[in-house]
Amino acid sequence: MPHRALACVLALVLVGAAGCFYPGAEVPYVWTPHEVVAEMLRLAVVGPGDVVYDLGSGDGRVVIAAARDFGARGVGVEIDPKLVAESTESARRAGVADRVTFRAGDLFQTDLTEATVVTLYLSTELNLRLRPKILRELRPGARIVSHDFDMGDWAPARTVRVHVQERGSQLRLWIVPRQS
Repeated sequence: MPHRALACVLALVLVGAAGCFYPGAEVPYVWTPHEVVAEMLRLAVVGPGDVVYDLGSGDGRVVIAAARDFGARGVGVEIDPKLVAESTESARRAGVADRVTFRAGDLFQTDLTEATVVTLYLSTELNLRLRPKILRELRPGARIVSHDFDMGDWAPARTVRVHVQERGSQLRLWIVPRQS
């Protein structure tokens, strides 16, 4: 029994170190390093004509960077209302509040039809569950970039490795195909 209790405490410490777990969330909030954010947006070739949706937007850094550094518009969807408020304030401070929106909500209930780019840092399981929605709602040519997690048997168009402070990240890009 003492080993089991120690294992539980260790698991709680590791989750706490990795990020915050909001009630109802399926993955913890873990921030993405700014260098990885920039590479995700470059991989998707984000530009002024794009609308970037970040599903599980956390502190809003992907959407804010898309607007500030690439001229895009953006929408962040996050389950934790406190992170939505933090993101909204960060966008105001960054001078991009007129081009970005943050919403508290469920990824699976979010209408993605406006998005030209979708960014993800979720899990392979969530990516697989989102895949039918992504393919149904996004137009052909829309880009999806995932930080570290794949989409099962859907092979990415491109994969890039990024190293930041001794941690390697794998970024994957998919392009929504034309319906046959």
